[in-house]
Amino acid sequence: MQTATPEARKVPRPRADALRNRERIVTAAREMFVEHGPEVPLDEIARRAGVGNATLYRNFPDRDALVREVVCSVMDRTAAAAEAALTETGDAFEALERFVHAAADERISALCPMVSSTFDQHHPDLDAARERVERLIAEVMDRATTAGQLRPDVDVGDVVIAVAQLSRPPAGTDCFMADRFVHRHLQLFLDGLRAPARSALPGTAVTLEDLRRP
Repeated sequence: MQTATPEARKVPRPRADALRNRERIVTAAREMFVEHGPEVPLDEIARRAGVGNATLYRNFPDRDALVREVVCSVMDRTAAAAEAALTETGDAFEALERFVHAAADERISALCPMVSSTFDQHHPDLDAARERVERLIAEVMDRATTAGQLRPDVDVGDVVIAVAQLSRPPAGTDCFMADRFVHRHLQLFLDGLRAPARSALPGTAVTLEDLRRP
């Protein structure tokens, strides 16, 4: 007598409504972290997302998990913008411009400082998202340098610092009036990156290793 071979156990896929709820929570948290900082009450985030507190905690058991997901989501979207710039733009410097303005629109400068102040900044998810963004920034800049469009005395760290400083005030300052100046000032910075350089920069190019040093 033969017995039937048991079928492989299938992992259930998340329901579409569950995925939508999770995305709504992340979007609401991103907005409120930018507006008020990382200590905004979680029940306020749930209210803006249109979900119950139980739904929020089912997806994110604590504040650290939610902040980490928001930061990773923003970095993933920024990396996607860099990939699109690389594949869709024939002009190397235009690809760099598109990436810088996209990073500003994602409010990455307001969110990333939360990582070091709230939890382990070397969580594997954060490391993976950070490495992807850094690799793509380097690729965009290398292309512009090879094309002779980017001044040779700058490095990835210079761009990271400038975007962080120019794109908006720190999270929670509620200075949205500054948003209307962001892209204007970023474009001034980008014009200063063009080759040939109009002046000599003091110091040396800022690398990612420089930024990681305590």
